Amino acid sequence: MQQMEWTDQFELGLGRMDDTHREFVELYNVLAAATGETFIERLDAFIAHTEAHFDQENRWMEQVNFPGCHRAEHDRVLTVMRDVRQRAARGDLFLGRRLVEELPPWFDNHVGGMDAALAFHLQSIGFDVETGTMSAAAAGSCSGSTASGCACSTSSDATAAA
Repeated sequence: MQQMEWTDQFELGLGRMDDTHREFVELYNVLAAATGETFIERLDAFIAHTEAHFDQENRWMEQVNFPGCHRAEHDRVLTVMRDVRQRAARGDLFLGRRLVEELPPWFDNHVGGMDAALAFHLQSIGFDVETGTMSAAAAGSCSGSTASGCACSTSSDATAAA
């Protein structure tokens, strides 16, 4: 099975987020190399990491009132992983291997899109991912603004767009 390589494009400039993404890649590679006998155990470890990974990002988004479409993506991916895990435990390793094939392109798109937008937002408002605290400027993030899709817009932005 193909290994996922860590590249500079995954570096988003937030130490804790970048470290979590490196762990995702490392655990993915362990899963990709799993034999039939070790697949479920390694999938369980990968899912546990992914749950913690997504919970971490979801907490940051909640703290700064970041729009929910990113969280919805996390929820969809975890739902698929858990379903595939149940099927693989019943012997459907083909579907498990198919999930492993689909994860690298999904991860590349997710990090380059949704995670990059989140990282940019957290950096721009001065949110510290290490401590989970935000500057006074961050306290009003998306407050008094309209969340549209996966972005915040101020009322002046909304008026200009109308």
